[in-house]
Amino acid sequence: MKKEREMIRDWILLGLISILLVGLLSIFPDKKEVVLSTSWEFFIEMVWILPAVMVILGLFAVWVPKDIVVKYLGSTSGMKGILFAIVLGTLPTGPLYIAFPIAATLLKKGAKISNIIVFLSSWACIKLPQEMVELQFLGLKFMAIRLILTIIFVVIMGVFIEKLIEWSNKK
Repeated sequence: MKKEREMIRDWILLGLISILLVGLLSIFPDKKEVVLSTSWEFFIEMVWILPAVMVILGLFAVWVPKDIVVKYLGSTSGMKGILFAIVLGTLPTGPLYIAFPIAATLLKKGAKISNIIVFLSSWACIKLPQEMVELQFLGLKFMAIRLILTIIFVVIMGVFIEKLIEWSNKK
């Protein structure tokens, strides 16, 4: 029953987005070509990347035991889990939409919500190649301050969102 409701919700959301798209394109017809070509490029990129990601996720789901995820990213992982989530999010390169199925798999295997938020935020904000470019063009001081502040606020955001979700689940 829950899966059916989720599927209906997804179809309704897709329908609303489609209606919004048609409405906006009728208001701004000069943007039609740009919107369609950009959408097609993203679609092609996803067609090439997502199957490989799904295979990797399938292997991850089978080969990585739940107790390992719980140990390193679960509710008892503490600061070690936060640091592991930062490293896990920092190392891979690629678009952020790849991180969401990984995060969902980690959640199903017992990872703590705050560590998932830290993982996703690190993936979005902290990349080793990005840090090297910042170092080269903006200098060590800028890179270090931005990196430290990003890590601090990513951790604060992860803990805050986890507490917010816990609080909303109690109500």
